[in-house]
Amino acid sequence: MHRIVSAKANLLELRLDKPVGGSGVAHVDVVIVDMNDEEGRTGLGFTYALGGGGNVVLECARTQLDKIVCGQQLAHPSALWEAVATTFNRTGYGPNLVALAAIDLAAWDLYSKRLKVPLASALGGVPRPIRLYGSGGFTATQTAIEAAHVADEYVERGFQAVKPRVQGKISRDSEVLRAVRHTIGDSVAMMVDANEKCDLVSAKQLLLLALDHNASFVEEPLPAQALSAYRALAAHAPVAIATGEHLQTVAEFLPYLCEGLAAVVQPDLAMMGGITPIKKLCTLAEAFNVAVSPHFLPGLFVHVAASSTSIRQLEDFPLIEPLFEGWPACDAQGQVMPGTECGHGLRLHRSRGQ
Repeated sequence: MHRIVSAKANLLELRLDKPVGGSGVAHVDVVIVDMNDEEGRTGLGFTYALGGGGNVVLECARTQLDKIVCGQQLAHPSALWEAVATTFNRTGYGPNLVALAAIDLAAWDLYSKRLKVPLASALGGVPRPIRLYGSGGFTATQTAIEAAHVADEYVERGFQAVKPRVQGKISRDSEVLRAVRHTIGDSVAMMVDANEKCDLVSAKQLLLLALDHNASFVEEPLPAQALSAYRALAAHAPVAIATGEHLQTVAEFLPYLCEGLAAVVQPDLAMMGGITPIKKLCTLAEAFNVAVSPHFLPGLFVHVAASSTSIRQLEDFPLIEPLFEGWPACDAQGQVMPGTECGHGLRLHRSRGQ
C-alpha cells in the first residue's frame, strides 16, 4: 500500500461557444483533483456541474480530501470510495457524490500508475474497440434539415449510429426523424433523445414514432424519477427505452433493471460519484442482460468497457474534452480503443495548467 501524501481540488469554468445538447447547456463548472502518493506519482481526476454550481462541489471535494483522503493508504480505489461515501449518511448524496467522482477518478489513475498499467487493465479488463454513436452535434431546437446535416457529417466520419434530439412535439419530431433516417439510410442505426421533455401521453406517441423510423431506443422519454409513468410506458413499449444520466446511485437504477423498465442504462460519471459505482452497475446490468451506455466521455469510459461486456457503445458528445490532452482518437469505422499509457492517459491541457 502507498500513502496519499497530498491532494488538492480546483475549479475551472468552461464557457461554450453556443448552447449544446437537449438542455441547452452553455457553460460547465469542472472540478479538478490532483492526488499524490509518497513515491511522487500523481493521479488526475475531474467532475463537473452542468450549467453552474461548481463552487458547492468544490467545497465538498476539498472537505473530503482534507478530512478523509489525505494520509490514507491507497490499498484500492474502491476501498477509498467506500471510506468517503460512508460519511454522507447525514448530509446525503447530491454534490457530495458529484465531488467524490473526481476523487475516485484520481485514485484510479494513481492506482493504475502504481501498477504500471493502463486504467483498462487496472479495472481487470482487456482493451477492445467500442463503437461510438454521434450525439453532440444535435440539439432540440434544430430544424429537420439541420439535424439531417449533422447526421450526414457523422456518417461521413465513419459513425454507424446517430442520436438526434426531439422536443416531444410529435409533428415537429416526425419531420426531424424522417429527415435523419432518409439521410443515413437503413444501414446506420438511429436513436432518439427526448431529454425528459415528454409526459406519459406524448411519450407513448414518441415511442410509436420511433418505431416507424426504426429507432434502436428512445432516451429519457420521461423524467428519471417518474417511476409510475415509466412502468406504464414500459408495459407496452414498442421500442427499447434508455435512461439514467440523472440517477445518482446504483440503488436508483434497481427498479429499471429489476422491473425491466429500461433496456439501456446511462450512468453519468459526476452524478454516480465516479468509476467505482459505475463498474458495480455494469456488473449488475450484465446479470439482467441490460446494456450500459455511459453519459459523455467515451475516451474515459472505453477503459471501463474493457472490463464489462455490458458496455456495447459509447456516446460521442464532446463537452469538457478541450480541457484535457491525451484522449484516444476515433478511427475511420467510428470506434475507439483505450490508450496504452499508464492510468487513464489524460492530462490537463497546457493552456489550463495550474
